Amino acid sequence: MMSRKTIAAGTIATLLVPAGAVLWAADKKQEPAGSRETVAKPMSEKERRKREERLRKELETPFRKWLDEDVRYIITDEERAAFKRLATDEEREQFIEQFWLRRDPSPDSQENEFKEEHYRRIAYANERFASGIPGWKTDRGRIYITFGPADEVESHPSGGTYERPIEEGGGTTSTFPFEKWRYRWIEGIGSDIIIEFVDTTMTGEYRMTMDPSEKDALMMVPGAGLTLYEQMGLSSKTDRFSRTDGTRLGVGPGALPMRMNQFERLNQFAMLQKPPAVKFKDLEAAVSSKITFNVLPIRVRADFTKMTNSTVMTYVTIQMDKKDLQFKQTDNIAKAMVNIYARITSMSRRVVNVFEHPVVIETPSELLAEASKTAAIYGNAIPLPPGMYRLNVVVKDVIGGNMNNYEMALNVPRYDDEKLGQSSLILADMIEKVPTKNIGTGMFVIGSSKVRPRVNESFKRDEKMGIYLALYNFEPDEKTQRPNGVVEYEVVKNGSNQKIFEFSEELHAITGATANQVTIEKLLPLKGLEPGQYTLKMKVVDRNRNQTLTPTATFTVS
Repeated sequence: MMSRKTIAAGTIATLLVPAGAVLWAADKKQEPAGSRETVAKPMSEKERRKREERLRKELETPFRKWLDEDVRYIITDEERAAFKRLATDEEREQFIEQFWLRRDPSPDSQENEFKEEHYRRIAYANERFASGIPGWKTDRGRIYITFGPADEVESHPSGGTYERPIEEGGGTTSTFPFEKWRYRWIEGIGSDIIIEFVDTTMTGEYRMTMDPSEKDALMMVPGAGLTLYEQMGLSSKTDRFSRTDGTRLGVGPGALPMRMNQFERLNQFAMLQKPPAVKFKDLEAAVSSKITFNVLPIRVRADFTKMTNSTVMTYVTIQMDKKDLQFKQTDNIAKAMVNIYARITSMSRRVVNVFEHPVVIETPSELLAEASKTAAIYGNAIPLPPGMYRLNVVVKDVIGGNMNNYEMALNVPRYDDEKLGQSSLILADMIEKVPTKNIGTGMFVIGSSKVRPRVNESFKRDEKMGIYLALYNFEPDEKTQRPNGVVEYEVVKNGSNQKIFEFSEELHAITGATANQVTIEKLLPLKGLEPGQYTLKMKVVDRNRNQTLTPTATFTVS
């Protein structure tokens, strides 16, 4: 009996062939009885540390700046912890978008007034409160960014002579530069909030203080800056240093107001350090949980191919199972109707593209039961600049009334002329050439081929699985000006890691291959594969640039 290695070497050329060519099914050994799936092992301490270090490095990016600078004062502890648990940039982008949406006072408009005001406050703080460190890092900057401009500001930029209010002991003294901010109301803290900032170092850096006497520049000077009681001999200046309420205020003629009670001051100081509460609880609930009734199940996927360095063609594919649609019988014809509306917005919620399309599905009434086992599929192509977007797809069964609002991120890739690039790796149930007049136009048409993705990536054994991949930016061979490289294919059965086959071919031998683009279109017969889940692994090597790509895709055979 031939070994598996011999089978892979001898028959793979008949397994993986260009789309449209004659196909043969390959024999395949049965999986040995008793073979066992790989069992995931718990991470060791070393692996855990590596993972944490990898996460730390990933966050040393604009996302780290966003977390530690942009929203440092307004993000809650729960949100910060959740953000640090995210594993991919796509998840972080989605988190940031939802973060601002939760705080948007008018979510129906394109503008996010809260976000715009927040960044205006940061710019103002940097301009007005800088003192050897950026303004946003200062105490005044923090309070301004978090709570906005105060209702009243008492400013003493040079310090100097100061008449104490009676609750601070009265009398005349000299002070360091200080400011006193008064807010009539701060949600979650209270009314008539007074915050003092003192520049004891005379450097322009004002520090928030809990002790109103900290601004007294004559505190340590014997016999100077006395309070009214001290001037009358009713108390001694040394009494200030034996107080137990955290201040060095002189004794006054009356009791301290409630807001100057040591516990009130401590509580206010602590509350001012916390991020403000999320105002729009209805949005918070919508983000936390989404309960929808009468949902029309759909599947959506997006694929990308390069047009130019500044434009990427984005292919959106929407699939519905016909069994989920309601058909209306008319003249021995069963008809279902679905309206599709899709909107693409930027991360700032600016509308970039909108498309809508009615889909009509007709089938003879006697064949309805059989047709219900199949799917209805719709596709649209949209040119987009590289970047991150949000796609919302709304579908409605016109007859049944069921609908769905599906949301996903579109991470449109950026291509560099100096780097080897690739399109999405598409597993398709149809790859066929189109007439010359239809090149580049029509549903599912990519270039000169019609490529219909199998959205759920599940195939039956009697089907052929199409493989589509476009490769870009090879370093041309000096003599032939064609790509100098190789592409390797490998199919592995998941769980057992059993190699079903492996195959390779030179890039210059692929029909139509140029240094600018190599298009791979293959059909893989699945009769020789047992039911189960598999992974297609590809390895593309540009020998001249010594660059490698490793696209992969998972599929199921049933």
